[in-house]
Amino acid sequence: MSDETPLPDGFESITVTANGTRLHAVVGGSGAPVLLLHGWPQTWRAWRHLMPALAAHGYRVVAPDLRGMGASDRPPSGYDKDTQAEDMRELLAQLGIHGGVRVVGHDIGGMVAFAYARRHPEEVELLVLAELAVPGLGLEQAMDVASGGLFHFGLFMTEELPELLLEGRESDFLTWWFGWLSAVPGAFPPEEVATVASSYRGYEALRAGFAHYRTLLEDGRVNRAWHETGGTLPMPVLAIGGEHSTGARLADSLDTAAPHLTGAVIPGSGHFVPEERPDAFARELLPFLSAPPRPTGRI
Repeated sequence: MSDETPLPDGFESITVTANGTRLHAVVGGSGAPVLLLHGWPQTWRAWRHLMPALAAHGYRVVAPDLRGMGASDRPPSGYDKDTQAEDMRELLAQLGIHGGVRVVGHDIGGMVAFAYARRHPEEVELLVLAELAVPGLGLEQAMDVASGGLFHFGLFMTEELPELLLEGRESDFLTWWFGWLSAVPGAFPPEEVATVASSYRGYEALRAGFAHYRTLLEDGRVNRAWHETGGTLPMPVLAIGGEHSTGARLADSLDTAAPHLTGAVIPGSGHFVPEERPDAFARELLPFLSAPPRPTGRI
């Protein structure tokens, strides 16, 4: 697997072995570290509109492909969000980053970001979650189709079936997918959908992508047990939703788990806020990232 898509100016592509898995990442800039975690069905490119601005504002940007996605390896297991949090922690350690990190996650990447902050709160300076329902803290309601929840969770969690249905139809499906979940016309032109589809083409690529969904019930049990025994996130948390998607529901669901919570809704956006409304996303993100640091962690 390789990633030959163009990089933002000043960024480079790297590969490292972290937590036993070969991971691809795009890195650039200097300063306080910002870890950007994409969702499904995406790659580091989900952040391409924001990465130059972050570097220009004095941040060291690390945008990996999660295991099983993009140019990272596709192991048979390890897709639970706690394991992936350790992937990210080891990736950062190999870059000389051992704390003081600002973690930003969208969709599945937000679930990994939450796990990282829950497991290693002393290392996470700030947490930004965009457009997700956290397993154990709202996801179960979001995927309850009997109550108006989203159908795709159950489909993707089913072993083998979505691979059999979608293999050979990846481009058609992703064209529909981005159209269904986005609200800004032109946010995903055909050439961008083709680029995304190239990372998810074939049975094994689909299997590795859907594997992120097949751990969600266990992810939820872990988060719920943590919260029910008094667990809360000590760092400032920014919860962002798109007006035509999650809206304020993410922030509402985190009210008791994140006592230092700020909520924001991006006007006019659907699910893919970093690509649909990158300027509006940046207007929420940049001031939050520049908040005075907590006296914990180390770089």
